[in-house]
Amino acid sequence: MTSNERVVVIGTGLAGGTLARRLGELGTPVTLIGEEEHRPYNRVLLAEVLAGRYGPEVIALPAPAAPTVLIRGRVTGIDRAGRTVRCADGSPIAYDRLVLATGSNAVLPPLRGLFTPDRELPEGMHAFRTMDDCLGLSEAVRPGVRAVVIGGGLLGVSAARALAVRGAQVVLAQQSERLLERRLDPAASRLVWRHLKDLGVEVHTECRVRDVRSVGGAVRSVELADGYALGADLVVLACGARPRIGLARAAGLEVREGVVVDDELRTSDPHIHAIGDCSQHAGQVYGLATPALEQADALAALLTGDAGARYTGTRSLTRLTLTGPDRPFDLAAFGETDPRPGDDIVQLADATRGTYRKVVVREDRLVGGVLVGELGTVGALARAWEGAEPLPSDGGPLLHLLTHDGGS
Repeated sequence: MTSNERVVVIGTGLAGGTLARRLGELGTPVTLIGEEEHRPYNRVLLAEVLAGRYGPEVIALPAPAAPTVLIRGRVTGIDRAGRTVRCADGSPIAYDRLVLATGSNAVLPPLRGLFTPDRELPEGMHAFRTMDDCLGLSEAVRPGVRAVVIGGGLLGVSAARALAVRGAQVVLAQQSERLLERRLDPAASRLVWRHLKDLGVEVHTECRVRDVRSVGGAVRSVELADGYALGADLVVLACGARPRIGLARAAGLEVREGVVVDDELRTSDPHIHAIGDCSQHAGQVYGLATPALEQADALAALLTGDAGARYTGTRSLTRLTLTGPDRPFDLAAFGETDPRPGDDIVQLADATRGTYRKVVVREDRLVGGVLVGELGTVGALARAWEGAEPLPSDGGPLLHLLTHDGGS
């Protein structure tokens, strides 16, 4: 890339904002285009805004350095031949290098009554993906309001906890057999359930929502597949996220679950890159903060002349802190948490303190772990996992990591 090439980044989230900031610090001009009116922010912390712990300004990302230009608007198309993007107001923006950091959209489940006749969500029905979603929920929640959260993954658990902290009467409906089933094992999931229960959240697992009932355009109840109805003033849709790939697909780029990229984060068009939640690298769509940041760093290096820079994947650790009236409740998961035949498992649980630690060892290497409660050991365990070094055969250092809280 030459110093006078025009770089356009679509998306002001963690991936796009970080890339623009890195390039700006290195003196590379960037045009950053974002749809949201809010200052770019860290989406990971939206639940803390909903809980009232932070104001929106606290989770704002550092402003990109000059000479970055930030444009508020929606991109409606990409002209690959002319190397321009078209905005909703009709204005074209030329590029030499285009970066798609379009993120992901909230998944809206196929429920009867989800939309009004005008294809709008009824009053009281909220997705939970953007700052506007969060602020809308914050305005609607009040002590005693009946809230139903649909979805028991990271987003659903975070939303249920935040609403409970704000005094809502919360019911969480999870279709699978346990909370956070993609990240935690059954024992760890039970501790999360207990934490939510202590906050007053009523949790229903193996529970499929069938219908949403509204009166006068406002939500009144959620009906389950068994016919049981949950009264609701608020319904939060936390059913996951799907990569935003519409622009890429319309432009004829290779798209599978996400926008397909190589180790240089290039799409099937060498002048277009993709990073963050919308990208798919080596068959993997991460949808997590750490890979987005690593991709932004790698692409910034590539675009500023480091020909050897590559992105080869992320060994990411999932961490969630649930604040409550007494003390925070932490959990972390990394690597392979479900053992294979022949793997060794080390587990430590303390029911009184509400802590749980499990690691999976394969052929003398730490391949994954789940920790709930006091996470002083998470840093050292994660480093041992990331390093992939053989563990001593006597197991002493591993037990030391599991039982001592100074390793973070």
